[in-house]
Formats: sequence, structure tokens, C-alpha cells
Amino acid sequence: MKTVIQIVLVILIIGLGYLCVDSIQRPIKFNKEHKLRSDAVIENLKDIRTAQVAYKSLYDKFTGSFDTLIDFVKHDSLKLVKKEGSLSDSLLEEGWTEEKALKVGLIKRDTILVSVLDSLFGKEYYIDSLRYIPYTEDEVFAMGAGIVETGSGVKVQVFEAKVHNNVYLNGLEQQEIDNLSDKTLKLERYPGIKVGSLTETNNNGGNWE
Repeated sequence: MKTVIQIVLVILIIGLGYLCVDSIQRPIKFNKEHKLRSDAVIENLKDIRTAQVAYKSLYDKFTGSFDTLIDFVKHDSLKLVKKEGSLSDSLLEEGWTEEKALKVGLIKRDTILVSVLDSLFGKEYYIDSLRYIPYTEDEVFAMGAGIVETGSGVKVQVFEAKVHNNVYLNGLEQQEIDNLSDKTLKLERYPGIKVGSLTETNNNGGNWE
């Protein structure tokens, strides 16, 4: 009987030890995986922002459609001003300006068209993946575009792209995900990662910045 009790106590001690270690390791593992996934998501959102800003430079508005945005990057072009020549130190000391140098032909400027894809991302960039959230089974970022009127009555073009914590962290410890979301909600912030805003002008900032 004494031996049985000793065996049971050993099992209980081992079990409690495992639970203690697991309770310590669980948040550590979650934080490590959370950083890995959030870093990948942020990179995608930065690329979406880059594409949106380029789109607006041509069309004076943002787009809420990934089909439109991806097609723009694939097939459209941006104007690039190429400059040849420069002012020497002696000419600068004499008070020469670029405008004067342009008039006399010392400096030349040429406007050329360059592929959006090549100039912003590079030929090898797989632009079709822009819409997809990393570490998910082809889940797509929520994206929209619109107009916000400032307090002074100025209408500003805006866009927003975002993903909730539950989506890009799916498969991890749910309680840890809920804890993360609760913290941001208490601060009245979006419980996920997003860039831009459809409700305020934030200069296309990301909530990780």
C-alpha cells in the first residue's frame, strides 16, 4: 500500500511539474510565433501601401479592389524623370541654378515610363500574392477605400487594409489570442494589424508604427 501511494505521489509531482513548465513555456512559444507571423503580415501591408500610393499618384484616388490594384502593378507604368549632367562647384559659387543650367543645356531632363512592378517591387516579385494573408489558407486582407472630410472641410482620399488577430494567428493558443485582442480593445485600438484608416486621416500609417 505504501509503495502504491509513493508511486501515485511521484506521478502527481511529475504531472504538476509538467503543468508548471508548460504554463511558463506556453506564452513564450506564443510570443515567438506571434512575432514571426506579425512580421510577415506587416511586410505584406507595407507592400499594399506602396502599391496604393503609386495608384493614387496616377488616378488621384485609392482603390478598394485587389483585382484593380494588382492589375495596376502588373500592367501600368510610372513616369520617371531622368537627369543628365550636374552643376560644378565653381558654377554653384557663381550663383548658377538648375533652371539656368537647363536653359543653356548643361543639364538635361528626360521623362521616361517605367513598369510599376519593376520599379516598386522587382520583376521576380509575385504580385498575385499581395492580397493573401501569410500563415493562412488563402485568406484575403480586408481592404477598402473612401473619402474622409477633415474638421476644416477638406476631403481626403483614404484607404485601409487589415487583418484581425483571430485570422493570422489561427491555430495558436486561443486564450493567448484573446488576451492580445483584449489588451488592444481596452486601448480602443483595432485588435489586429492594419495600415491606413477609413475613419480618419493618418497619412497611411500602420498601427505597428
